[in-house]
Amino acid sequence: MKIGASTLAGMTNKLEENLEFIENLGLDYAEIVHQYPHDNFDIDILESFNLKYSVHSPFMDVNIAALQEKSRINSIEQIKESIDLANKINAEAVVVHPGLAPFLANKYYLDTVYEYANESIKEIGDYGKDLGVLTTVENMPTFDGMLYKDMNDLHELLVSLDMYMTLDIGHANHAGYSPDEMIFDSIKHIHMHDNFGDDDAHLAFGEGSIDLKSIVDKLEEKNYNGIYIIEVNDTDSIKKSYEYMKENF
Repeated sequence: MKIGASTLAGMTNKLEENLEFIENLGLDYAEIVHQYPHDNFDIDILESFNLKYSVHSPFMDVNIAALQEKSRINSIEQIKESIDLANKINAEAVVVHPGLAPFLANKYYLDTVYEYANESIKEIGDYGKDLGVLTTVENMPTFDGMLYKDMNDLHELLVSLDMYMTLDIGHANHAGYSPDEMIFDSIKHIHMHDNFGDDDAHLAFGEGSIDLKSIVDKLEEKNYNGIYIIEVNDTDSIKKSYEYMKENF
């Protein structure tokens, strides 16, 4: 198994501190959350570690489904910058969020929001293909305004665009999917964390109710060869989750 951890757990730390922790834990992969405060850094920092990388594109201040054209274009450009970074560091995957529908957009213009989201996803996917970068789209939790909470719809879109999915197991559980229902042929990257189904809690493995072993077993049966990224709230939860994986998988 290819196992790594997201720098999300140490967003308030220096990037090099996060990477040092991940490497010292014995993990082989780190996922760089490429947004503030780690949106600008010297690539030499990454090359100073014996790690391989994936990149999570910005999601805090971007919306590729925005109805305002300037906002949408700026969001796409920020994500393309993450794809450029992935190309420079030979990252194995880039993760993209599919966009949002804020209150009024969700109420009056949801079809248009999805139309713009799909156009943006295609543009981003084509950009990644041109650079030889695996660009994946992540399924979302069941919060108001989130797009592509329906994994079947996301899978169908990605197949039609010759693109791939990041399966976020915690998001899928929050959306009510059983382990069997989470598995799609379009999955090329994995985010793992635990919850009880009532919130997107990003708990350490074993601290919620998700049957992670069953999901991993099903993925391995289908010869999944991507990375399993531990995406939890703090570094202690990374350590707990990695120990859980060694004991149970």
